[in-house]
Amino acid sequence: MRLSCYPYDNACIESFHSLIKREWLNRFSIQDYSHAYRLIFEYIEAFYNTVRIHSHCDYMSPDEFEKLYDKAHVLPAS
Repeated sequence: MRLSCYPYDNACIESFHSLIKREWLNRFSIQDYSHAYRLIFEYIEAFYNTVRIHSHCDYMSPDEFEKLYDKAHVLPAS
């Protein structure tokens, strides 16, 4: 069975690609693959997940949102 593809399936990742280029990669002259890899890793781990606010996370960073979620869903000890 073949799943249908819709033009909006990739909208989220295309938006992320646009964002990382605009906010980060356009600032650098990328030398090679490993340089690009380091820059992307640094952006995601040091800024995107820890500092940058996201509307779908109630205007918190993903790390803050996850910590709040974990705190709210801790199961009581039996």
